[in-house]
Amino acid sequence: MINLFEKLLDQKHTLLADGATGTNLFAMGLQSGDAPELWNLEQPHRVAALYRSFIDAGSDIVLTNTFGGTRYRLKLHKAQHRVAELNTAAVEILKKEIEASGREVVVAGSIGPSGEILAPLGDMQPDEAVEAFAEQALALHRGGADVLWIETMSSLEEVELAVKGAGEAGLPMGHETG
Repeated sequence: MINLFEKLLDQKHTLLADGATGTNLFAMGLQSGDAPELWNLEQPHRVAALYRSFIDAGSDIVLTNTFGGTRYRLKLHKAQHRVAELNTAAVEILKKEIEASGREVVVAGSIGPSGEILAPLGDMQPDEAVEAFAEQALALHRGGADVLWIETMSSLEEVELAVKGAGEAGLPMGHETG
């Protein structure tokens, strides 16, 4: 079965993605040190406005506000138990904005680095990373993401573990390294 990402890519061959989610959220009032993902529940109107601006600008792909949506990044804000809730909320907000626009826009579930250092230099074991990325990917899939977008990772090993974990969701994937 071809999903929307594959359909639009087949039709257009080149898709325009949004950009600078974090930078734009800071311009909207997010403070340094705050978790953007918490805004999916605390400031959904601001997240919706950002998504709408990307849609109105002509983006074919809009990334969810879930870059730091793994349990490890959310732990910094005592929200590690809210992975599913925060990731799903981000997708739902975006889907509503897309529906209101009347356009076909790909929902890309953003998955950023865990923020942890892998063993042997750090404490995180590879299987723990895979589990955390899978947890986030499955939440994004349940919310209705069309594709998973693995982004801004500087460690090839972490990218590989993210791809392995995200693979459990069964969605197409894109990735970029930082």
